[in-house]
Amino acid sequence: MYWKQIIDKYYAGCDGLRHILLTHSQAVARLALQIADAHPEMQMDRAFVEDAAMLHDIGIVMTDAPGIECHGSEPYIRHGVCGAQILRAEGLPEAYARVCERHTGAGLTRDAIREGRLPLPDMDLVPETMEEKLICYADKFFSKTRLAKRKTHEQAQRSLAKFGGDTLARFEELSRLFGTQE
Repeated sequence: MYWKQIIDKYYAGCDGLRHILLTHSQAVARLALQIADAHPEMQMDRAFVEDAAMLHDIGIVMTDAPGIECHGSEPYIRHGVCGAQILRAEGLPEAYARVCERHTGAGLTRDAIREGRLPLPDMDLVPETMEEKLICYADKFFSKTRLAKRKTHEQAQRSLAKFGGDTLARFEELSRLFGTQE
């Protein structure tokens, strides 16, 4: 996979942000692979999981989040759909773009997007495939502001509280599926 070339292309001159992206994505990929290895019965595509985990946040470069050195013009909540646009423009299979756009929170429903008047497409952005669910779940244990620290299950729950009860319910469903990661 040429995820390194894609990251280098879009993060040229953004060394601090590139470091944040790579450190975060590597942690997510390691956990996702650990979980996949613990669940061989799920028959997940290990190579895809690693590559997609490395690209799941590629869109942060287009967002405005100065606390993590993002100086783009898009609201941060759009980083997933921005990443999907990048990966589609690069000609990657649709499965990679779907991981990007479906990992925010524990996925966002069309109703939540409408009710929150979120600047996102009017559609369900909830992970559907096992690989989408796995990367979404693994992502919840790592932030981009505390790169060296892995969240506990309880800390991950608290960070999702802002998205509401449906999001927490989806996170708990993922926890039952993959384990609580304590």
